[in-house]
Amino acid sequence: MTSKVLLLQGDGIGPEIVTEAEKVLNVVNRAFSLGLEFESALVGGAAIDAEGTPLPENTMALAREADAILLGAVGGPKWDSVETAKRPEKGLLGLRSGLSLFANLRPAILYPQLASASSLKPEVVSGLDILIVRELTGGIYFGQPRGVRTREDGQREGFNTYVYSESEIERIGRVAFEAARQRNGRLCSVDKANVLEVTVLWREVMDRLAPEYPDVELSHMYVDNAAMQLVRAPKQFDVIVTGNMFGDILSDEAAMLTGSIGMLPSASLDQARKGMYEPCHGSAPDIAGQGIANPLATILSVAMMLRYSLHAEEAACAIEAAVSAVLDQGLRTRDINSEGMREVSTREMGEAVVAALSQH
Repeated sequence: MTSKVLLLQGDGIGPEIVTEAEKVLNVVNRAFSLGLEFESALVGGAAIDAEGTPLPENTMALAREADAILLGAVGGPKWDSVETAKRPEKGLLGLRSGLSLFANLRPAILYPQLASASSLKPEVVSGLDILIVRELTGGIYFGQPRGVRTREDGQREGFNTYVYSESEIERIGRVAFEAARQRNGRLCSVDKANVLEVTVLWREVMDRLAPEYPDVELSHMYVDNAAMQLVRAPKQFDVIVTGNMFGDILSDEAAMLTGSIGMLPSASLDQARKGMYEPCHGSAPDIAGQGIANPLATILSVAMMLRYSLHAEEAACAIEAAVSAVLDQGLRTRDINSEGMREVSTREMGEAVVAALSQH
């Protein structure tokens, strides 16, 4: 039985990091007889340059047919002048909404070898292992009406609508409760229920679900306090569940607790666990083409792909073990380098993971 994987390199450092992740995929495909078949397509700025749209019909068609998607990154200053409706990021949003990828899983795990790379004291972050579950296809990023209008007094004003239905909250809540059940049994729901009615409903739905998961301890926290607590005492969290906008912000904050956003993968899943997998760090256009980008987040995204969508747990664990082995060897890309370590290029890091895998 074969599975189809769609590779979307995207923009900026996307082509560099996906190239290394593809090498890893090819190794595990052979070693574990996974039967994976690969297709490639354009998305984001690269698609705008080639076809005038950030999400060509062919890309969307291939995405629908695929069992899993690996994305590099989209966007960059080159396309800042493009009208909002056709910006590179619209390609990403179009994939998420078009494929109903409503559940974004973003682990923030501190590898012990990188404790000194965190901006926080080692004793605060050592052993950190948080999973942020972010609702991805609703909330203020998708709510209607939205736009910029001119008021009667001549001033222009921008407006967006923050809206969630009970069913949207319930389905992301169930993903989060199930995740907490498989981890340490603690779920913190983050909202702003003291100000925003939409998150009053969010809290009500989470409380309603809680009795179905008696083995999970549910707590609530306002988003401003959660942002502070992530810096003050991050290890108090196990699983965090929150809406699209708050999750966007908190997951990037949590990423930096681990030393570098270049280490963190993510998964965006639909109801059947078909998913799109991507590093958390974005396109980093300032270092694109220099061969210094960290490919480990993308490689670890491959591990998540194998675990969640392709049902290949053994291969996923082998990749994670290979990444840890490479870090044990003292190899570091520039973003995670420290005194006494050996700085390597994007390609060298990818090849080191491949070499570690071959010894598995």
